[in-house]
Amino acid sequence: MNSNETLVIPNRPIRRFIGEERFTDTADLRSWDDVKPLYEELLNRPITSVDEFKQWLTDRSELESYLSENFAWRYIRMTCDTANEDLVNRLNFFIAEIQPPMTALGNELDIKTIDSPYLSQLTEEGYSVMIRGMKKAIDIFREENIPLQTEMQTEERKYGALVGAMTVTIDGQELTLPAASDLLQATDRAVRENAWRSIWERRYQDHDALDQLFDRLRALRHQIAVNAGFANFRDYSFAALGRFDYTPEDCFNFHNSVADAVVPLLNKLAQERKQHLAVDPLRPWDTKVDVAGRPPLKPFETGTELLEKTIACFDRLDQSLGDDLRIMRAMGHLDLESRKGKAPGGYNYPLEEIGVPFIFMNATSSLRDLVTMVHEGGHAVHSFLTRELPLKAFRNPPMEVAELASMSMELLSMDHWDVFFDNPEELRRAKLQHLESIIETLPWVATIDKFQHWIYENPTHTDADRRENWLSIYDQFADNVTDWAGLEKFKAYIWQRQLHLYEVPFYYIEYGIAQLGAIGVWRNYRRNPVAGLEGYKKALSLGYKTPIREIYAAANVPFDFSREHIQELMEFVGQEIEALKK
Repeated sequence: MNSNETLVIPNRPIRRFIGEERFTDTADLRSWDDVKPLYEELLNRPITSVDEFKQWLTDRSELESYLSENFAWRYIRMTCDTANEDLVNRLNFFIAEIQPPMTALGNELDIKTIDSPYLSQLTEEGYSVMIRGMKKAIDIFREENIPLQTEMQTEERKYGALVGAMTVTIDGQELTLPAASDLLQATDRAVRENAWRSIWERRYQDHDALDQLFDRLRALRHQIAVNAGFANFRDYSFAALGRFDYTPEDCFNFHNSVADAVVPLLNKLAQERKQHLAVDPLRPWDTKVDVAGRPPLKPFETGTELLEKTIACFDRLDQSLGDDLRIMRAMGHLDLESRKGKAPGGYNYPLEEIGVPFIFMNATSSLRDLVTMVHEGGHAVHSFLTRELPLKAFRNPPMEVAELASMSMELLSMDHWDVFFDNPEELRRAKLQHLESIIETLPWVATIDKFQHWIYENPTHTDADRRENWLSIYDQFADNVTDWAGLEKFKAYIWQRQLHLYEVPFYYIEYGIAQLGAIGVWRNYRRNPVAGLEGYKKALSLGYKTPIREIYAAANVPFDFSREHIQELMEFVGQEIEALKK
């Protein structure tokens, strides 16, 4: 097993176009004038051969990779400490001062690319996908949207600050919401109820502020869509996200398929939970506790232990995967533990120049944290597998592929979770809980996605309209066993906990699509571990050089939202669950 001393730590590629002397630190980018000459050189450079054209694309990729990583570090540092005004200002500077002209000139570079007489000579794999995306970006670009997009991004960042500042006091101890959520697994029902009510009373304190923030975002997004010639922000988003492989109608089919094939299983699990707990009614604070009254699973104590055990788990699959995390540890590219002032959630942020990503999360000590770590670790593996691809466009797969990497890793790693649980019974519980969470995940994805379609198809809706339609959609995909009597004011605002609605609109159906693909990858792995893992790595290594369907095909899984396919996958998951219950 490798130690940090024997690891080969990657170096940033030499900046042949930008130059090595120009920027040595994130703070060196102090104004647009620092990079403007580089854009002007690209725009004005004569291109007289296909080789010169390819070099021009390489130089553009180098510049955009630098700027992407510069922004990434500003975002990472801000989310690690949302209360630090200087870090917030550094991020907002980039959004306000760098991104607007970068966006405008990026469009001009796209046009120069598409207008090149040498375009048809780019016959190698990857270029056609890149060019398809550029053409769509040109189609929807509008100069008047640049200040609106800047304002939108500034507003989006306010969500993390609002939620990151939320704490509750329980038994005299101030807790972040992620830490308080661990108490929902307490075997004492009164402790669970107190924690649940404390969390939701705290969220409810800011429900008006979060509603108003969302109203501002909705209005900005709709205006951006209208300016670009779209009827609504949903249709604009499908174009902006480059959704060439499926349509809104496919999403509606996904919603209906999940309602038909998965929600009945959700009801079955909830009814079994109610019976095992011997409670009547089943309440929202009863959904996470162990049904046999056992204490919560605690797979690790500290962030350091979480990382060490995840590395050992990845080694079991393939030592190169464990080495990816060792490299990140050696480079300080991890911030894992929950603390006051951190933004909510978790992410793996690609760093385009160095090619070694950063993992951020809010770990306490729960099974959910283990799953988050291996999930983000799957994203990290994806970054490593694509870091040698020559162009930034090739290294940036769509989220349907990115989430296939992460959600597959949750399941692929599961057979090696004995690293976290040396007690066979605890290992069985952990696997069972995770597989049952898949049955919860798919309906929740359908809920959030269908809600987003409604929001942006109805851009003038009122807050009351939003609450009414949220509750209608929520009830369609939630179990019909849990009793919300007396808690209606909280139920009406559950959607506000979903960061994606605020910060990355329409980024959610990808989790559902990828969850289906991940079950397929896992099924392949169970049948043939060597071939299954090889297919997974082969698919990820493609980056975005082929369409989504072909990437899924490389992993030997279908890109299919049909009721029949989802039913087949649910039967497989159901069989695995029943085997664990024996």
